[in-house]
Amino acid sequence: MSQLAGPIARQSLHDAVTARLRDMIVEGEYPPGSRLPERVLCETFGISRTPLREALKVLASEGLLELAPNRGARVAGLTADDVDELFPVMGALEALAGELACARITDTELAEIRALHYQMVLHHKRGERPPYFDLNQQIHEKILEAARNPTLTASYTNLSGRIRRARYTANIDAARWAQAVAEHEEMLEALDTRDGGRLAEILKRHLRNKCETVKAALAAGAEEAAKDKMVITDDKIFIPTP
Repeated sequence: MSQLAGPIARQSLHDAVTARLRDMIVEGEYPPGSRLPERVLCETFGISRTPLREALKVLASEGLLELAPNRGARVAGLTADDVDELFPVMGALEALAGELACARITDTELAEIRALHYQMVLHHKRGERPPYFDLNQQIHEKILEAARNPTLTASYTNLSGRIRRARYTANIDAARWAQAVAEHEEMLEALDTRDGGRLAEILKRHLRNKCETVKAALAAGAEEAAKDKMVITDDKIFIPTP
């Protein structure tokens, strides 16, 4: 188990369990297709099955899990079609959040985002992917908060789990990672000048680029999986039927 495992404090138990389990799925501790061992998770978190099952329902509503009667919960897969469906919607939501944030953000909120950005850049330079990803996510959420639109926040939250997993998966290629950091530099500049139109376009482009990166990662993973199924005998390659 990773550092995400361990007893959970009783305060805000439902939210804590949901957040902890979401992070474990997003960060790959339970990969797509794997079943979640309810008994083990209850023992690990020090909780009963009731809050765990409540958390499973929430994560299923976010598209991270598939629930089957009498079969428990399984981590949902992520396909290229899913990515093509999700990212344009999230791009539109983030673009709107950027426009509204530029009109409503306070100097204090901007200073907080700037501080998060500089910490994120430091982690990028050190090649520290997990803390980089966490700060990246915080920046996007701070922009959403600055938009001050509960309806927009609810729509964003409904998709955020699957998008987080896709974003986490995608930051593999060094060139794309550097490009993403450069895009965040542009976001900060647009926020600083309160240029809502520019920030909206940057966020749309940022999500389009991420979409292509995720699809490339999925394709590479499928290719590796296909190779693993091949059996080489002398000069012939046999691919077992499913």
